[in-house]
Amino acid sequence: MLLASGLKFAMNGLQAVIGQRAMTDMRRELYNHILRLPLSFFRKNQPGTVVTSLVNELSTAGNFVGMAIAVPLSNILTLVAFAVYLIWLNPLLGIVTLSIYPIAIFIVPLAQRGANKANKQRVVVSQEMASQITESMIGIQEIHAHGSFRIEERRYNTLIERLLKIRIVWTLYRYAVKVINNLFVGMGPVLVFVLGGYLMMQGKIELGSIVAFLSAQEKLYDPWKELIEFYQVYQDASIRYKKIMHIFDKESEFLLEYDKTGPIPEIGGKIEVKNLSLTTTDGIKLLDQINLTVENGEHVALVGFSGSGKSTLAGCISQLYTYTGGDVLMDGHSVADLSKEEIVRNIGYISQSPFIFTGTVNENLLYAHEALVSYPATRETVVEPSLDDKIVVLQQAGLFVDILRFGLNSRNDRDQNPDLEKILLRVRQNFQENYGRELAEYVEFYREDNYLYHSSVAENLIFGTPQLDEFGIDKLSDNKAFLGFLDSCNLLLPLIETGAELLKQTVDILGNVPREDIFFEQTPIQAATYGDHFELAEKTAEISTSHLSRDERNKLLAIALRFIPSQHKIIVLQPLLEKLILNGRRGFRKWCTDNAPDAVSFYTDTRYLGSQSILNNIFFGSLTTDSPTVDDRVNQCIIHLLIEEDLLERITDIGMNFHVGNMGDKLSGGQQQKLAIARVLLKHPKVLVMDEATSALDNKSQSRIQKIVEQWKGTCTVISVIHRLDMLPSFDKVAVLKAGKIIELGNPKELISNKGALYELIHGKSH
Repeated sequence: MLLASGLKFAMNGLQAVIGQRAMTDMRRELYNHILRLPLSFFRKNQPGTVVTSLVNELSTAGNFVGMAIAVPLSNILTLVAFAVYLIWLNPLLGIVTLSIYPIAIFIVPLAQRGANKANKQRVVVSQEMASQITESMIGIQEIHAHGSFRIEERRYNTLIERLLKIRIVWTLYRYAVKVINNLFVGMGPVLVFVLGGYLMMQGKIELGSIVAFLSAQEKLYDPWKELIEFYQVYQDASIRYKKIMHIFDKESEFLLEYDKTGPIPEIGGKIEVKNLSLTTTDGIKLLDQINLTVENGEHVALVGFSGSGKSTLAGCISQLYTYTGGDVLMDGHSVADLSKEEIVRNIGYISQSPFIFTGTVNENLLYAHEALVSYPATRETVVEPSLDDKIVVLQQAGLFVDILRFGLNSRNDRDQNPDLEKILLRVRQNFQENYGRELAEYVEFYREDNYLYHSSVAENLIFGTPQLDEFGIDKLSDNKAFLGFLDSCNLLLPLIETGAELLKQTVDILGNVPREDIFFEQTPIQAATYGDHFELAEKTAEISTSHLSRDERNKLLAIALRFIPSQHKIIVLQPLLEKLILNGRRGFRKWCTDNAPDAVSFYTDTRYLGSQSILNNIFFGSLTTDSPTVDDRVNQCIIHLLIEEDLLERITDIGMNFHVGNMGDKLSGGQQQKLAIARVLLKHPKVLVMDEATSALDNKSQSRIQKIVEQWKGTCTVISVIHRLDMLPSFDKVAVLKAGKIIELGNPKELISNKGALYELIHGKSH
């Protein structure tokens, strides 16, 4: 028995390993295949179809592979062994008993057909539902912008109702298979009792033989049950697998890797477009007999109204689309025949809506470079970019200041930069010595003996960064230990009285104003809780604060702790209270040392604050104004000091590790586009295709990038789809497209002077 259990466990373990390994391999191979499918596939199929296929539908196929050998082999052998044993015990009873199973084998598949049909429908609707969910998540901003929650609910509810009906039918059919199987299996003992009883009455069999026969017959049930379950898994896996393979049964349109012997030949930047056409499967002509020659190092602009074919032409040149007629030649080589490796090695493509991947700035910046390194023939010729190389392209794209700010707003990792904190303390000191007087009007530096009028009472008392949740600024009024400290230093009652005065003045001034934040900007009371405080104000007007309940006193204390003298001008901070708070600050530090040593990281001139950002450690204070001019001046001062200490590159390197969030959602649209531009510039392509690559940038940023691109004339071929026609003079040629055709081509100045299509496009006239 122990041996049998051990063998069963080993068999199940082996089955699980084989199944999981098979599923992992299928997922890997299918994902690799999907990545290489034509872009047209992804325009026709929603992301949810891909997700549900990879995550859910392949799991059953993997389970089947794990069962494919062990389950049928072991159970069939078991069935055969017991069948032989039954016939040996009694040939007549054995044959009659076993005759049930062929009948079951014939009838069970009939019920399984209905289950298969419902299962096919279930797979389709599950993929539709996954696509609907994915689409809603991607378009959540539009949903919120239009308030279209009920529309999306209606779409989703329709799908889940369809899926509900299908799954009920599918489940009933599956149960029917089990019921039919159990019915036939249950008939075995009945036949044995009837026929065995008759034979025993005839004296042809003994009771002991019947008991032995029944015991052996029971052993048939388990292997037969497992075979039926295996059959159902096979049917389910077969349907899912065939459905998935049918969806993704397409090949890549282009050769992926350079497949010839020897090194990849160098390709120049000359582009020739000859009689290029692109017609969709619906018969729509997106491009019609396009002819264009771009010499090596020449810059060409593509312009035209929306739908004229500009982006399509740029995509054909970049091998993103497969053209249906004509050809695109790159230095004499057909783009259609070049491998993807040769294309990405020589062409850089920047789209209008670039995608930023989840990860760090550095990972996104190196994305195009890492792609080059992934190709075997290219790997040895690609040079690893240095930090200086990265900084150059970030400056060119206009993202360097943002990355530097990310670094300044990061916390220092002591394991990676153990010496940095000492240097930053020196920068802090230099900042205050060199610029303290200049910025005194706009900066409130953290001085242990000075009251911070632009900070709350709680922040003045804590004078540091809370490390424990219960010492968070908003939780202090409910912290019993902190309340005990306030009472011990004679601050509790004055603060409660201050809270009562703040509440009284707020109610007197605002009365029954609407609960809108704008009305409460000069009071520490929040608009959302004003109703409750209004009732408390009436109560404090009638009785002393000492007669209030504990909760009511804590509410008044919370108001006082949020009081910021420079912002909440409904009362004046009394000198006596200010002095008590400063004394309390010193007392609180000692109290924490004795009672809660890990509660707060205190501000100290000579100590680096590990809980604060690099910027806060240098600045060591707070701005008293939100003026952009002052903010820029402070940044200039800090950058100057970083340069003096040779820290600029190190802080930038820290900023490169800033996590951009889910698909770059921590970056603005402009920052995303700049990062996409920088990652293409980093690989120094011979041909740069820009499809309205600066459309999300402000005019100043667009002009800066255009001036940088102009410097590459003669060394880098540029084909740019542009929307700002005032940039045309910087291009050697301009091609005007309309309805998929080039209707005008030449030098921009000459075309404008001829007053043709380009002239009319610039002046807003229809051609």
